Formats: sequence, structure tokens, C-alpha cells
Amino acid sequence: MAKHFFRELEKIKKRILSLGAMVEERVRMVIKALETRDGDAAKKIILSDHEIDEMEVEIEEECLKILALYQPVAIDLRFLTAVIKINNDLERIADEAVNIARRVRIIAKREKIDISFDYSLMAGKTEDMLKKSLDALVNLDIDLAFKVCGLDDEVDKMQSEAYDRIKQAIGEYPDRVAYLINLLLISRHLERIADHGTNIAEEVIYLIEGEIVRHGNYL
Repeated sequence: MAKHFFRELEKIKKRILSLGAMVEERVRMVIKALETRDGDAAKKIILSDHEIDEMEVEIEEECLKILALYQPVAIDLRFLTAVIKINNDLERIADEAVNIARRVRIIAKREKIDISFDYSLMAGKTEDMLKKSLDALVNLDIDLAFKVCGLDDEVDKMQSEAYDRIKQAIGEYPDRVAYLINLLLISRHLERIADHGTNIAEEVIYLIEGEIVRHGNYL
């Protein structure tokens, strides 16, 4: 019974890491599509979202089955609880990537407006946070997990800056409000990906230490 239980746990670990890799690739693809204004690449991301959704449901069902059959305790219970939450965050990150892809398809068809905000910096920071959070999960690296949590404020500031710049641009280009609103929403979606990356890091901390850290309470 014990050997079978641990085999099931190992299977779950491999599946959540596989899902993480898939989601990380989606984020990388959508950031590239944003940078190049590639509507076709954005469409591929949208059409492949069902793969993430299906895997997320399968992982949750497997976790619940293990909880019901084996009633694990201590570290094993923490692991399954963390996986269920991380699983949900990964699916939400993929949803945000799809939301960005939809915005990219819209702006790709419109004449570009140059605003004084560099999306590549915010996108790069967001992508880096997600990578670090997944690396922390793979290696059970609590120091890296705490580092991810500390980076969230930087992305929040960038999103606030994007809001200010786009608000200013709306005054300069009143006939291009719809286009600019899509740019604003992209910054919001990137900020949400960073939030979910932070959630994953917080779950890694919980998994290792057994303590819940949320809402910036990292001391």
C-alpha cells in the first residue's frame, strides 16, 4: 500500500511539473507575439488553451482521489494541498496568456501608437517571476520562493506606470481610445500572471515550512 501511495505522489509531481512547463511555454509564446504583434501566433495560443484546461482537471481529480483513498498526513498532505492550489494558479496563468493573445490579435490589426512605456521590461519581469516560482517548486528552494514574493511589488509598480502613461496617451489620441484600452488590459493581464507566480511561490513556502504566507506577510 505504501509503495503504491508514493508512486501516486510521484506521478502527481511529474504531472504538475509538466503542466508548469506547458504554461511557462504559453507565457513565453504570448510575450513574443506581443513584442512582434503577431496575430497568427496569438490565435494558436487561444486555440490550444483546452489542453491546459483538461490537464488541470485531471490533476485535481487525481489529487482528490489520493486524498480520499489514503488520507495522507503531515508533509504528504501539505504536498497534495499545495499541488491543488498551484494547479489552479497555473490554469489561471494560461487563461491570462489567452487574454493577452486576444488583445494582441486586436492591436495587430490597428496602426501602432508609440507610448512612452516599454512592455518588454514588464513582460520580461513577469516571465522571470514565473520561471523562478516553478524552479523553486522543482528544487524545493525556499530562498528562491521568497525572492519571487519580493519581486511582485516591482511588477505592480510597472502596471501602475502603464496606467499613467496610457491615461496620458488617451488625452493625446482621443480617437484611439479602444486601441489604448487594449494596451492597458495587456498590462493588467501581465500583472495578474505575476500575482499567480507569487501564489505559486507562497505555496512552495507552505509546502516546505508548513506555514501559510500571504498578503505580503513574509517575515
